[in-house]
Amino acid sequence: MKDKIIKKATDMFLKLGFKSVTMDDIACEMCISKKTIYKYFVNKEILIEEGTREVHKEIHDTINLIIAKKHNAITENFEIRKMFKEMFKSTDTSPAYQLKKHYPQIYESVLVREIDECKSVFKQNIEKGIAEGFYRESINVEAFVRFYYTLIFNINETIKSEKEAFELELFALEYHTRAIATTKGILELEKHLSQTNI
Repeated sequence: MKDKIIKKATDMFLKLGFKSVTMDDIACEMCISKKTIYKYFVNKEILIEEGTREVHKEIHDTINLIIAKKHNAITENFEIRKMFKEMFKSTDTSPAYQLKKHYPQIYESVLVREIDECKSVFKQNIEKGIAEGFYRESINVEAFVRFYYTLIFNINETIKSEKEAFELELFALEYHTRAIATTKGILELEKHLSQTNI
């Protein structure tokens, strides 16, 4: 039952907003008593924390599956972007924006988890792209990991609309890729941009 509550509550939080969904709403949606929810979660904040942990795990499990498919580095980034679009397609407000605004402590704990994993994914992608000849060998990998991470996280925590954030992320991906790409990489980027619907 605990897992079912986390799943349903997280779906509702992402779709309707962390702030607006109440414990009553979740109980009503699941046709259970509020008492049942409180048996597992002493308050809404604990439920949000559990939910964000599950979303974090799901995101990184899916990213690992994408990486395992051995796409080239540029294709990999577009596949990861596609995954985020699917995962948050019913979300109106950026989850990161909501968390930072309404539950800053939970947001900080999410950031602690995300920083290292995201930077690791970005670093692996850049190193892979260099090995494949899509990115320039001369770049400072650590610096570009930090640049891209800062861009992406700033978009997500400051832009309220998930749709607008997603559009800006495409521009950030293009900006990042053009900054580090070889001629071969630019051609690959242009191919993906021509096939991408914002």
